Amino acid sequence: MDEHTLLQATALRLTALEDLRSPIVVCNEAHRFMVAEQLQAIGMTPDAILLEPVARNTAPAIATAALAALGLCDENDEPILLVMPTDHVVRDNKKFARAVQEAVQEAASGKLVAFGATPEYAETGYGYIKAGSATDTGKSTRVVEAFVEKPSHEEAVALIEAGNCYWNSGIFVFSARQYLEELDCHAASIRESAQKAHENAKQDLNFLRLDAKYFAEAPNLSVDYAVMERTSNAVMVPFAAGWSDIGSWAALVELSAPAEKDEAGNVVQGDAVLQDTHDTYVRAESRVVAALGVTNLVIVDTPDALLVADKNATQDTRKVVEQLKQAGRNEHRYHRKVYRPWGHYEQVDNGEGFQVKRLTIRPGGQLSLQMHRHRAEHWVVVRGTAKVTRGEETFMLSENQSTYIPQGTRHRLENPTEEILDLIEVQSGDYLGEDDIVRFEDIYGRADPKSSQE
Repeated sequence: MDEHTLLQATALRLTALEDLRSPIVVCNEAHRFMVAEQLQAIGMTPDAILLEPVARNTAPAIATAALAALGLCDENDEPILLVMPTDHVVRDNKKFARAVQEAVQEAASGKLVAFGATPEYAETGYGYIKAGSATDTGKSTRVVEAFVEKPSHEEAVALIEAGNCYWNSGIFVFSARQYLEELDCHAASIRESAQKAHENAKQDLNFLRLDAKYFAEAPNLSVDYAVMERTSNAVMVPFAAGWSDIGSWAALVELSAPAEKDEAGNVVQGDAVLQDTHDTYVRAESRVVAALGVTNLVIVDTPDALLVADKNATQDTRKVVEQLKQAGRNEHRYHRKVYRPWGHYEQVDNGEGFQVKRLTIRPGGQLSLQMHRHRAEHWVVVRGTAKVTRGEETFMLSENQSTYIPQGTRHRLENPTEEILDLIEVQSGDYLGEDDIVRFEDIYGRADPKSSQE
């Protein structure tokens, strides 16, 4: 939505609140370096980054965060969790902060608090909360009558007209201990799996790797289904702070300010040329996009893929992902840009027996001392200064200089300066997979053979 990623915007939302510890982040292990880098960029150091070895829903993730919170506090403390997904937009942080303050008071008395966003239209992509009577005079908190799954359009209209229904924002506040006790009552297998996964977790740099065996045993349930729909302690705090979970590309159009739309109702991000085009959203990340004589489309062109969809169909993008999975393709799994502890690389080109990457190494970063059995590499420095170890020799390369790493040769690449190092890497050989790495030394603790693909 602006210069910050949604993850960064979620973390910055905390600055409007008081008496908070640093956040606990739960993410897939494949995203760990990206998460750490983005938080570092806004000057935020989390209390913990918990790594999920396999994808699970929100109930197990929150359980591990609750256990981590209890471990970070004194034995007699009662930590209260503010649970926030990182793919949301909240346009008024002050209103959100006031809602959190009221929710914390309810959580301190043993309630599990859901946040109900004031609905702006009959959205079929959100769940709803039916609110009952107020819990106390002078407060806005309401008893939860029911949670409603994503409705049809007709059902959504009826819910809005009823006047007591709110969008289920997926944001919650509750005591860490209370949440775990509710799991014991309603989803004991989640509590047991999360407990064992946390007890057997391994520290890896600044990350905590949850045990893969035990975490995979956790049922794949949302916090709504596992706890909130079953507990007798659920209440809801309504808030009107301009919330959206950006559940589709079309939602970005709804969130765009009027000034961002042209006279034909189009919203453009990036380099685009439009002719006779109306009510269309265009996002061009890497090249010029031309739209001619179209209406009501979403066009998203990224280095990974191109999406062209009717606005009314963008909620079904997940069906495309499922089709890619069933076809055994990899586009749903891998991005062209891949983050590593030393920086990131981006695939530029590939073909039979070769591939080209652009490596960006942050100041002080260094790749492991490694060897490839099946490929050779050519490095060309385009910005900065590189320190290269090749076999028994060590030397420096500056801009426009290059070197060759023969197949089977131990080598390391470092950035010894305080400036970014960019270089082009050309790989050639009969096998170019990321698992063709034998590590001998690594400052990031990846010399273990089990981590060869990371």
